[in-house]
Amino acid sequence: MSEISTPSGPLDSQSATPLYIQLAEAISAQIASGALAPDRPIPSENRLAEEYGVARLTARRATQELRERGLVITVRGKGSYVTPVPGAPLL
Repeated sequence: MSEISTPSGPLDSQSATPLYIQLAEAISAQIASGALAPDRPIPSENRLAEEYGVARLTARRATQELRERGLVITVRGKGSYVTPVPGAPLL
């Protein structure tokens, strides 16, 4: 599994921006920087929840948000992977 070395800062629970959006932005930044490589897995929902101190449902919503943005694809039973060309539309 890919590792998130250090979260890009704690999520702000007092912000008007939902935590799942903040988490999706943090993962998106990792993808953009190359820390999470194309065609490689992102950390599991449980791992994201643990590392960022959020509920698993929040991590799940963040992963869903990344799927909707075209940054990750989810393979049932295997996990979520960075798309080969981040942001490219899926067929």
